[in-house]
Amino acid sequence: MTKAFSIVGMVHLAGLPPQLTAQELSAVEKVAVDDALALQAAGFNAIMIENFGDTPFYPDRVPAHTVASMTRIAHSISLALEQESGTSKIGINVLRNDALSALSIAKAIDATFIRVNILMGAMVTDQGIIEGKAHEVIRTRNQLNPGCEVWADLRVKHAASLAPRELSDEAKDLWKRSGADAIIVSGARTGAPLDLTELRTIKQAIPESRVIAGSGVTPEQLEELVPLLDGIIVGSWIKKEGLANNPVDLNRAKSFIKAVQDELAK
Repeated sequence: MTKAFSIVGMVHLAGLPPQLTAQELSAVEKVAVDDALALQAAGFNAIMIENFGDTPFYPDRVPAHTVASMTRIAHSISLALEQESGTSKIGINVLRNDALSALSIAKAIDATFIRVNILMGAMVTDQGIIEGKAHEVIRTRNQLNPGCEVWADLRVKHAASLAPRELSDEAKDLWKRSGADAIIVSGARTGAPLDLTELRTIKQAIPESRVIAGSGVTPEQLEELVPLLDGIIVGSWIKKEGLANNPVDLNRAKSFIKAVQDELAK
């Protein structure tokens, strides 16, 4: 019997600037829906929608037009997946760290989880210093959408802790004090591999937690990673030519799913 394992494929949205015409937004929406359908057809049991193209990112709250556009696209994806009799769960990530908007979008489309890059502590990022607001995020989730899980990054990519502590202590606080439902562990940047030593330290510190790989996973790494994980988020590798900004490559996506399933079956 294989363990419960989340295999999350990324839907990276193109930029959503305020000057987009209705026709241009429809084009972004179509690409996103096509990617989501390809991921579901490949066998992914979860899909995460992210405003990846909105660089440079706002550090905290995003503009209203971003929330409106993401809600429209996420709703279209949800409907399309249902029409294909799919069972893929949907997650929302509003970059860089707008958990409240993510929760609102999730509520509107009945999404299963959100991703929060910085839930606790303070990180030095390319957007400046971003402080976690677990007290606000978890209370808002409990009031607005109690069934929605909060997946939180530990030492998120493209960032450094303002005052680093022992990794095991940070992991325990993120899980037990900040209320994360799952812990995401990533490499230093988009597409960068995980540090296996750090991953083992985290699992030892919080063995009861769910730990999700957040970046850089390739089929060649699965033999080492799968036994230590409860899920994988993959974006770049399953895209055409392995580039995050490209559409999903159905053949690559299917081969990734098969590789994960083969490891789970061992």
